[in-house]
Amino acid sequence: MPDLDLSGRVAIVTGAGSGLGRAEAFALASAGASVVVNDVVPPDDVPPGAVFVPGDVSSSDVSRSLISTAESLGGLDIVVNNAGVVRDRMLFTMSDEEWDLVVRVHLRGHFLLCRDAGSLWRSNSKAAGAPVYGRLINTTSEAWFLGAVAQPNYAAAKAGIVSLTVAAARGLARYGVRANAICPRARTAMTSPVYGPAPTSGVDPLDVSHITPLVVYLAAPASSSVNGQVFFVHGGMVAVLAPPSVEAQFDAAGASWADGELAESLGEYFASHGPDDVFTGRAISAVQRRAEPAADRGASPVTGG
Repeated sequence: MPDLDLSGRVAIVTGAGSGLGRAEAFALASAGASVVVNDVVPPDDVPPGAVFVPGDVSSSDVSRSLISTAESLGGLDIVVNNAGVVRDRMLFTMSDEEWDLVVRVHLRGHFLLCRDAGSLWRSNSKAAGAPVYGRLINTTSEAWFLGAVAQPNYAAAKAGIVSLTVAAARGLARYGVRANAICPRARTAMTSPVYGPAPTSGVDPLDVSHITPLVVYLAAPASSSVNGQVFFVHGGMVAVLAPPSVEAQFDAAGASWADGELAESLGEYFASHGPDDVFTGRAISAVQRRAEPAADRGASPVTGG
């Protein structure tokens, strides 16, 4: 059996007052972890024994408070960065404030806890003379590979989180840390305008409960060989995403491009393209379960959001 036991581990979950973050906090607690719960307002409920730390994740003081609270519970083993906000607007009407808020909460918020937890784990590893246990689980979105047109701030922040995660994975691996990112498709207060209400019967493929098994796995000892990966997850399906690939390559006939040569080569290649043929991951967003369980057959397919 894979080792999914988190007994004795301490986890931080941001944005855990409701929705996906709340579900993640309860799932980690059910696996045995002590949980530090963060949100801007006190939640209605928290896992048994959890400690609530209020505040905006884009604040350095809040990040430090979360780390110190975890240490007071015995140490820090797991960070789940989940907190976020949206301010949807088309690029040409977006305000400075709408851009700054979303990028600050998502990207800066992820950075602060990645940095502060990474610094702690590095120091502990050096003191011990051996790798330590550390898990970073960051939350991105399919908006980054779709280039969501009404969410340029959100898409840019989520793309940055992917790069941050890979950089953290490469820079912290020697200390025992594993950093991965998830693209969850789930129905929460933030996404309800896109997905609408939950179905009144049957299994909801967008329920947050479909996301938590992956989060527990990535937090657990069983995932020790998983590092720097990005997962697309929803409705009983997990897909491991591949990094960008080269679609086409063009080489100069000589040591450098002659006048007009590059334009001719690229022009011929893109002659059949249209303005919507952009660098995007529409095919990824269309990924579904290969086969639905019998109880779910006939349910409406999930569409991208």
